[in-house]
Amino acid sequence: MQSLFERMTPEANMIVTIAIMLMSGFVMTRITKKLKLPNVTAYILAGILIGPYAFRMVPMTVVSNMTFLSDIALAFIAFSVGEFFEFSVLKKNGKKVLIITLFEALTASLLVFVVMFYLLKLNLAFSIVLAALASATAPASTMMTIRQTGAKGDFVETLLQVVALDDLVGLVAYSIAVSVATASIVGGSSISFSSVVTPLLVNVAVLILGGIFGVFLKLLLPERRSTDNRLIIAIALLFGFCGICTTLDISPLLGCMSMGMIYMNLAKDDRIFKQVNYFSPPILLLFFVKSGIGFKLDALVNSSTIVGSIPLIGIGIIYFLVRIVGKYFGAYLRMYACEKGKACEKLFRFSINTASGSCHWSCSTWCQSARRRSRCGTRNYYFSI
Repeated sequence: MQSLFERMTPEANMIVTIAIMLMSGFVMTRITKKLKLPNVTAYILAGILIGPYAFRMVPMTVVSNMTFLSDIALAFIAFSVGEFFEFSVLKKNGKKVLIITLFEALTASLLVFVVMFYLLKLNLAFSIVLAALASATAPASTMMTIRQTGAKGDFVETLLQVVALDDLVGLVAYSIAVSVATASIVGGSSISFSSVVTPLLVNVAVLILGGIFGVFLKLLLPERRSTDNRLIIAIALLFGFCGICTTLDISPLLGCMSMGMIYMNLAKDDRIFKQVNYFSPPILLLFFVKSGIGFKLDALVNSSTIVGSIPLIGIGIIYFLVRIVGKYFGAYLRMYACEKGKACEKLFRFSINTASGSCHWSCSTWCQSARRRSRCGTRNYYFSI
């Protein structure tokens, strides 16, 4: 396969690689569908199989030039999540959502840090970064699973709002954690005030800039605008915002959420979100397949001076399980108190555990139970953890 790519022009290499990635992702969904697993799982597995550790069906030189896919895919997902942040709903549920987010995010981070640093005796900097990562919830896999199953209702809206706030907490926590970890590695005994405040100010600036783009989107999409031109303008602004964020080396995630939220509250119209959702599936497929291709299997059995003598696969398994426990009990502590209902409480404790590259678990039993009790207004669907 590699010799065939060597005979092709760079343009042909790129086109054929994209075709293979799209087709492999689709074919794998035929298998995972039988196992009742989300499509995200199929895409990641497809990437691993066509990657350098299995069949080597795509050249890594081409895949390495697709780094832009990550920002674009997350931009589409974040923009779609913004649809669920209507101010009228936030006034009613905002306090509850904020409390749930803080409990499940901070519980997971604290538990991961205690286990990694005090029990496994890992490096302080590495433990801090892992703890910060544990607070975040992957919006891409959550949103794609919801789309795949057509889930709706109060539970879904609450879940997406918590996922969005999770990412806000996670991005800020990660930025601060990197500063703290860097200071500890270089031997600095103190952490500067600016290293803590700067990440906060940057994320606030991104939120404001995303809101400005949302206002522009509303102004550029009057009622008389044709359907095709509405999609063109929306994608142009999303790409433009991603370009600005990439130039400044910051994540577009929060800004695109803000963009979608501001547009939704100004326009009171969800048509553009439906159009974007029809356009984005191939991009999201490429993003997850690329993630699978870039998965370094050999690193799982390696150890280093940073992580100690424990192989990364062992640390990954422990991190995965501890994070689930933290998210589960963090959500449990507040879901019932926030009056979300017993059925929603059970659903939420599982579904909040989504993380990029992690396994996916079927929660249809809980959803069926919730529908029978008519507490969440849900259909039979699955959520990944």
